[in-house]
Amino acid sequence: MDSTASASLASLWDEVSGTQPDPDLWVVLATMVVALAVVVPHTLWRVSRNAITIAHEGGHGLVALLTGRTLTGIRLHSDTSGLTVSRGKPHGLGMILTAAAGYTAPPLLGLGGAALLGAGRITLLLWLATALLVAMLVMIRNAYGALTVFVTGGTFVLVSWLTGPQVQAAFAYVVVWFLLLGGVRPAFELQAKRSRGGAGDSDADQLSRLTHVPAGLWLFLFHAVSLCSLIGGGRWLLAV
Repeated sequence: MDSTASASLASLWDEVSGTQPDPDLWVVLATMVVALAVVVPHTLWRVSRNAITIAHEGGHGLVALLTGRTLTGIRLHSDTSGLTVSRGKPHGLGMILTAAAGYTAPPLLGLGGAALLGAGRITLLLWLATALLVAMLVMIRNAYGALTVFVTGGTFVLVSWLTGPQVQAAFAYVVVWFLLLGGVRPAFELQAKRSRGGAGDSDADQLSRLTHVPAGLWLFLFHAVSLCSLIGGGRWLLAV
């Protein structure tokens, strides 16, 4: 019985960690167009931005845990805003890294996803994304947030279990393109809000108070990370 279970686990691990063939270039380009179609139009962006918020708040939460802070909970709101609460020192490197992780998380996740796809690890990408969403669901503290994460995670599960390799590849490429492209827009939105005198308690402003570095320089960092991730990730995705 133990040997059968071990063999099954080994087979499952081989399936998850193994490589899959790259899709055709036209598929990669088509998935990029699909991602653009849900990022650029304002109407669709109001809905799709919820997924970017999941990555944004998940970035805050993950870095809070990695820096030794206590993660209290995460809330996601229907206006695509979010809030991650953690306990620990209200200053210092851990707090700075936690605050900086929000706007940088979506593009960096996209960059990591592009690296996995470039290495042919499509199944591994889908499973890792599902695991992160399940872990995040445990920390959600409001109904809308729980529903959003549950639906997103459920989509990954359905695609991973019920579709063939071609559909899985297309889905994975859409997700990664979306993170790379969608990770660029929030920093510009924040810059526009601040230019109109809004968003006074944004991540950039919190970082400015923590570090005494102007918020504009933190905005520049957000732009640099997102644009460099898009360029680097795009090169990996298109190298098929």
